[in-house]
Amino acid sequence: MSCVHYRFQSRLTYDSLQFEGLNITVGELKRQIMRRERLKFCQLKISKAQTDEEYTDDDALIPKNTSVIIRRVPAAGLKSSNRRFVGHQAGPSAKSSQTGDSSLLSLEQLLKTENLAEAKASEEDKLKAVMYQSSLCYYSSSEAMTLLGLLPPNYVCFHCGIPGHHIRHCPSKGGSSSASHKRIRRSTGIPRSFLLEVDDPNRKGVMMDGSGKYVIPIIDAEAYAAEKKKRPSFSCQTKPLPSSSSAGAASSVQDARGKRSRSPSPPETHGDQKRPRH
Repeated sequence: MSCVHYRFQSRLTYDSLQFEGLNITVGELKRQIMRRERLKFCQLKISKAQTDEEYTDDDALIPKNTSVIIRRVPAAGLKSSNRRFVGHQAGPSAKSSQTGDSSLLSLEQLLKTENLAEAKASEEDKLKAVMYQSSLCYYSSSEAMTLLGLLPPNYVCFHCGIPGHHIRHCPSKGGSSSASHKRIRRSTGIPRSFLLEVDDPNRKGVMMDGSGKYVIPIIDAEAYAAEKKKRPSFSCQTKPLPSSSSAGAASSVQDARGKRSRSPSPPETHGDQKRPRH
């Protein structure tokens, strides 16, 4: 049995492939290597190990005991067939999108649509609408407007608290009427179940949610509705101290001072006295 030694370009060691006869064709060697290595969706290029000369003809003969190097390349026929298939499928869809532009929804109309899956619009506009609607849950309205360059329908001016215009174009900004407008706080961080929707924007403790509606916390509404109890005056609660108590306190202080004065003093020691001998 004859053999040919082959090595892939990414490997360091050679493997041997046995065959009958003195020579083997390049095409037969490729088929046996692909069957042995279980290769699919690729082509092989064979070249001599000593001279790096590539075998371009599949009918060329390779003598026994020859060392060759194998290179894997993508299948050219498979890639070209995929390109033809994709182009054939993309053609009618592109034509239909161009011919049906008049019936498609605009981007501004698509932003207000709830069911985007069944909306008649281009895929690009649908993606923009999905990005816009999803960003409203995590970002402020101004940031979502910056992403698309449009003014969201629930945008509220941060200067005057009135919707319908951007803060840069606020009519009360820089004028004398800017002080009369009350800035309304946002209900960020408060769950929806803890809020109560109201209609009066001048109500005490009113806030604005993400959809532009006026709300107030339920616990605050209950506190404002409850009547405040009046506390009694301070003069009714205080009572004057009796005179006997003050006199007793003064006498106790004098007794304590007298006891301190009558306490015996420690004996004095003289330096000239001699200590007794033991």
